[in-house]
Amino acid sequence: MSHDTSLQHRVTAELIWDPAVTSSEIGVTARDGVVALSGQVGTYDEKIAAEAAACRVRGVRALVQEIEVVVPYARKRSDEDIAATAIARLAWNVAVPPDRVMVKVSKGTVILTGDVDHRFQSEVAERELRQLSGVVAVNNRIVLKPQVDVEAVSDSISEALDRSWLFDPKTVTVKADGGTVYLGGTVRTMQERREAMGAAWASPGTTAVENRISVV
Repeated sequence: MSHDTSLQHRVTAELIWDPAVTSSEIGVTARDGVVALSGQVGTYDEKIAAEAAACRVRGVRALVQEIEVVVPYARKRSDEDIAATAIARLAWNVAVPPDRVMVKVSKGTVILTGDVDHRFQSEVAERELRQLSGVVAVNNRIVLKPQVDVEAVSDSISEALDRSWLFDPKTVTVKADGGTVYLGGTVRTMQERREAMGAAWASPGTTAVENRISVV
C-alpha cells in the first residue's frame, strides 16, 4: 500500500470514528501529505469537525477544505432569523463582552466584526454561532484590542511559563513588540509548544503571536 493510500485510509477512518462527523458524503484524497476533503455536510459545525479530525491524523502536512454545507430544508432559516438568534446567543454567553461584537448575515454566512480584549473571546463567539441552524459559514473579522499596558506582556508570559511544570524557562524566550509576542527557543514536545502558544495568547495585550519554538 502506498503512503498516499495509507494516509487516505487513516483520514477516512478518523472521520468515521469522530461522532461529530455524521455525513457519509465526505470524500478524501491524499497526495504527498496534502489531504483534500470534498462532498457535502448539513451543518457548518460538522464541516469544522471534519477539518479538525483530518488534521489530527499523523502524516497530514496540509489540508484542502472543499466541503460544501448544504442545509436540509427542515433546518433552513432566513438571514433575519439567524441574525436575531445570533445576537441572543452572544448576549447570553458571559465570555463575550457585551456590545463589542457585531453580527451581519448574508445568505447563511455570519460575519462577525468588532473588537475584544482576548483571543479566546473571539473564538467563543465564533464557536457559539457556527452551531446555529441555517448557518453555512462564519467569517470571523473580530480584532483584538491592545491593552494600554502592553509593555507588561512579555513579563506576564515569562511568569506563566515559569509557573508551569512543562517548561524550563532557560529554553524558552519571550519578546514583545507592542501587542505582538515572539516566542523562541526549544521544548520537548508539540504539546509544550502549544502550551507556550496558549500562555502567550492568554496574556492581556497580546494581538498576535509569532511562535518560533522548535521541538527537539
